[in-house]
Amino acid sequence: MPKLKSVFICSSCEFESPKWMGKCPNCGAWNSFVEDVVESEPASKKQPEVRQRGSVGKKGRAVPVDQIEEDTFIRSKTGLGELDRVLGGGLVRGSVVLLTGEPGIGKSTLLLQISGILGKKRKVLYVSGEESAGQIKLRAKRLGVAGENLFVLTEANIDRILEECESVSPDVLIVDSVQTTYTPESASSPGSVTQVRESALSFIAKAKNDGTSVILVGHVNKEGSIAGPKILEHMVDAVLCFEGERQQAYRIIRANKNRYGSTDEIGVFEMTDRGLSEVPNPSETLLEGRPKNVSGNCALCTVEGTRPLIAEVQALAAPTSFPSPRRTVNGVDYNRICLITAVLEKRLGIRFGDKDLYLNVIGGLRIEEPAADLAIALAMISSVKDKPVPDTLAAIGEIGLSGECRSVSGLESRIKECERLGFDRIAVPHRNLTKKKPDPASGVRLIPVRSVFDLLDLLE
Repeated sequence: MPKLKSVFICSSCEFESPKWMGKCPNCGAWNSFVEDVVESEPASKKQPEVRQRGSVGKKGRAVPVDQIEEDTFIRSKTGLGELDRVLGGGLVRGSVVLLTGEPGIGKSTLLLQISGILGKKRKVLYVSGEESAGQIKLRAKRLGVAGENLFVLTEANIDRILEECESVSPDVLIVDSVQTTYTPESASSPGSVTQVRESALSFIAKAKNDGTSVILVGHVNKEGSIAGPKILEHMVDAVLCFEGERQQAYRIIRANKNRYGSTDEIGVFEMTDRGLSEVPNPSETLLEGRPKNVSGNCALCTVEGTRPLIAEVQALAAPTSFPSPRRTVNGVDYNRICLITAVLEKRLGIRFGDKDLYLNVIGGLRIEEPAADLAIALAMISSVKDKPVPDTLAAIGEIGLSGECRSVSGLESRIKECERLGFDRIAVPHRNLTKKKPDPASGVRLIPVRSVFDLLDLLE
């Protein structure tokens, strides 16, 4: 009987150490070591099985790229346009997609809905290591999912899962989740670095050898990153992140990695009692319930991939009774808010050191691009001065450290989206207007902004 020994493995680079260390000497990551149990067998005894399990392609020969045959059905629609947008047009044959998100966000609901749609034309095998068949049936009945081509398997053993795949021969394999699967050849517990790596290698081999599209569900840890080894993200073809607050109805899915499409697109869903429904027009949804003639809020237009979105940013500056004022930010980078606050204090003389500052982007949307700086600064000035921003005005632009307003890309699509939603005035960087002359027939007035000093003239 082989002896078992305990080692500590870095979840970022899989460096092994006989004892726990705070910092990995190989990759420099902090607090990344997790304990794992491995067998002390010679490597020669286990190598053939590992090679067979981890092989990602059948043995062949090198051929010129011009002679490689293209698969006619290389992509298949999932039936959800928002998800297809993020995937780059659909699910690629032979690809491995990792879907992550916090518990209760709706990952299983989304995949079961996809299974019902894909099951109308293709064979789908839904494998669950967390729920029983009866629980899956109850959810499927609530979502209205049914079909003869949809097979459900409640199993966590990889060998039995692959045996069932040989029997069913599915076109799409969904595993919920990869952290619950295990291989009997490894003595470590399910969810460990070794088990997650071996499980992923087995499913990747299945996808590449048989052309099966595989979707894996991944858990996240308390820091928000994917649980398990960091190499898991490099092994798969696409990493999708399901975001949103469980207290809110809207969910956003975005791609952190995608070998078959862009990583800038997002998909917006709404959680209902019948499952997830698509939100084809997120701008109108994000602006629902926007207050009128109230200080501290401003509309902005951000671009996610090829889609312009109109969002509302709210700021509240209130006097503080503490020596150190509070800075609470939701939906925007905290360091970016500190930069804008410093620019407004230095250039305009607006004091924020004696005020608590609260800033929020409505709808749970997170804005990364700096083109939102102008709207954020305008909302902050409006709250301090207690003067509302005109309801039909939107702001687009990046703010530099000298207080200047710098040009942004994709201005034409942003203007069209603002015009479609009824905004008749748009504050834009003046350098953009030197490159593109405004269309007088559009009915939208473009207000050039050279620096933060021009923002004071925009308040009512």
